[in-house]
Parts: sequence; structure tokens; C-alpha cells
Amino acid sequence: MTEMSYLDGNMLDGPMRELFTVDLSTAMGRCENCGMTGSMASLHVYSHAPGLVARCPSCESVMVRLVRAPDRAWLDMRGVTYLQVPMPMEQTLPEPL
Repeated sequence: MTEMSYLDGNMLDGPMRELFTVDLSTAMGRCENCGMTGSMASLHVYSHAPGLVARCPSCESVMVRLVRAPDRAWLDMRGVTYLQVPMPMEQTLPEPL
């Protein structure tokens, strides 16, 4: 593979936040190829393609692809065996008056 500079996985947060309503930078995922587990923020994200390509920092396999068009987005997560997303604690609502 040709050496290219990359951004960290935080680059995925803004574009993926448009698809999901939670912050995914702290979500934990497992690489389908090597089994490494880490946060989405630890992925190496390349933006030199028609979209974003996120690779495993351990084995460099593609874990996530995200391509955006004005009216739709394509999300390919074939390289992730699971994605564990932290959910906000339920907020208690004030008692009605």
C-alpha cells in the first residue's frame, strides 16, 4: 500500500452524527480481520477517495466506508464484527404539577 497521510477516527464523528444521534467517537468496535478492539476515534481515516475510508490501526484492513451525496449516504461496515455504542443514561422527568 502506498504511504498516505491519514486523519484519526474523530474525522468520522461529524459525518456519522448526521446518520446517528449519539457520539460514536467513543463507540467500541472489533476488526473483522485481526480481532483488534478499539474506539472509533482510534481508526485511521483516509479522505482521499470519493468518501471516507476508516482502517484498523493494527492491520490496516478497511473497517468503515462512508460516502455522502446531497440527498443520501452509504455506510459500509463490513470490516466491523460489532459496534458497541455507549448510550446516555435515561433522564428522569420532573413530576407533573
